[in-house]
Amino acid sequence: MRQDLTTNTQDVRSKQDGAIRGTGGMVSLRHITIHTTALLAAVLVVVAPPVWAEEEQAATSTVPASCVPTFHCLSIYWSPEKGAAGKKVLVKFREATQKTWRNGLPMRYNPVKTPECKGDYRGSIVNLKPGTAYEMSLTLEGTDIRTFLKAATWSEKFAVASVVKGESGRTTLTVNRSGTPEGYILYDGTGCVIDCGNKSDLGIAVDATYVIVRGFTIKNVKQHGIRIVKGHHIVIEACDISQWGSEQEKGFGFDCQGGVSSSWKDLHAVVIQRCKLHHPSWNTNSWAEDHNKSRHPAGPQTIVFWGSGGNHVFRYNECWSDGDHYYNDVMGAGENASYRSFPGADSDIYCNYIANCWDDGIEAEGGDQNVRIWNNYIENTMMTIADARCSIGPLYVWRNVSGRSYSPPGSEWNMTHGNFLKMGFAVGEQWMTGHMYIFNNTVFQPKDEGASGLGGDSRIIKHCVSRNNILHVRPGDTHSISTSQKSADNDFDYDLLSATRYPADQEKHGIRGTPRYVQGAGFSFETKTGNFQLAADSPGIGKGEMIPNFCDVRNGAADMGAHAAGTAPMVFGVKAEFVPPGAAAEDPGAIPIR
Repeated sequence: MRQDLTTNTQDVRSKQDGAIRGTGGMVSLRHITIHTTALLAAVLVVVAPPVWAEEEQAATSTVPASCVPTFHCLSIYWSPEKGAAGKKVLVKFREATQKTWRNGLPMRYNPVKTPECKGDYRGSIVNLKPGTAYEMSLTLEGTDIRTFLKAATWSEKFAVASVVKGESGRTTLTVNRSGTPEGYILYDGTGCVIDCGNKSDLGIAVDATYVIVRGFTIKNVKQHGIRIVKGHHIVIEACDISQWGSEQEKGFGFDCQGGVSSSWKDLHAVVIQRCKLHHPSWNTNSWAEDHNKSRHPAGPQTIVFWGSGGNHVFRYNECWSDGDHYYNDVMGAGENASYRSFPGADSDIYCNYIANCWDDGIEAEGGDQNVRIWNNYIENTMMTIADARCSIGPLYVWRNVSGRSYSPPGSEWNMTHGNFLKMGFAVGEQWMTGHMYIFNNTVFQPKDEGASGLGGDSRIIKHCVSRNNILHVRPGDTHSISTSQKSADNDFDYDLLSATRYPADQEKHGIRGTPRYVQGAGFSFETKTGNFQLAADSPGIGKGEMIPNFCDVRNGAADMGAHAAGTAPMVFGVKAEFVPPGAAAEDPGAIPIR
């Protein structure tokens, strides 16, 4: 299967049209500057074909498309007449104020028989500006069937209806006052410490909607730092959460007790940003240690949402610990053989620093329906990103960097380290029905202690497209990409491959070689910044493929890897600020939080 990523696609305008309501006042934090949103219109937006200018062609489809926004992305769903395998939907988009259309990535036909599947064709437009109206044009390839829709990305400005000033305390704070889309309730915990002395289960319990929880320090709780009991449109920002959880046995904590946790199935539109989640009270067993009659790691995690409704954003966070207080997964949950799981449909995870677990840095498994993971630095994990059993898709993973990967001596299956992408399945191959797009990631090898490539040696991979990745594996690893004979419907190409083995019928434009980086390349834990640019004489520089909306051409060429030549250092964690290509770096209306 060869995917044409440069098929003529397009651009759209979009006014707010109810997708996002109001703007109101703004509170912002940059360098501790935060823009949060009172305008998280997380509901599925179904838009009837609009009336277009005379020069625009009229919509011909009677089936409306729908759109779900976040700050920087739009999920698109459409089930047009005559949709079929082999017929892509061509995508154009543009800002409402612009005349020029831009190409999006074409969407593939892939109906999945579950009520959770939102359309026969599913896809994302990424790298968008917050609080901006867009127009989209969708055309069924080879036909005159088309539709148009308008939507707006979430604004990073929001109105606050009232402020509840927090106080330091030694018992659980209950957040139970709800706002509205026109005005959030702000629980301001700046300078407040909730230290429960391990006598309360929770630091903060949230049972509210349209609420902001800001600036609390939470520690010494028996279960979860923040527990979302019920609610939606919840913003958790600039909080410092540590020392949560209880011991189950032998210094190991109970599984999946979280810094931020919820099991509410209707939970949606949660933003967790610029938080520090670190040093839980107890450890996790490695794959070489027994815990609760198993060697599968079990213990604390930072963010744990069980089968939620999705439409979440986890960005600009720092999630780490020390060698005696490791996580199971840093972010994740369970129920992976399902059509939901973590993080939930229409969700974004980006610009985080993620470290110190015995299993998965990010466990994005299950439905993965328009789940997007980009610009994260992940180190000191076993698996970097777990993507097994992508059951609906599409899952997008781009411009991430992985560092050290490790599993101790005596680990199950003699594991010494994990993969950049786990691949494979849970329960059975019947769950491997979603598509995955893996673009411009870098497997970095600090001291030759990094991860393996895609799927290790032999894990099954299905419905996966890879482009422009630096798959630099350890000298002793034999595979850049798994060569399982059960893999199917994949398209690997334009990757830089350091190991000799990968599927024989793939990588027609791939490059065999080892990357060379610019002087001083690497990651700084102190500053949470990194430079992963290829040197001018490195294999892979200028040899990538242009990918509509994901990898643009710079100076006439596209680089392989996460960090394009000539761009600023990558920043992760609380000081990060994602700036879409071409967007202004500063918001002149930002008000720094003091």
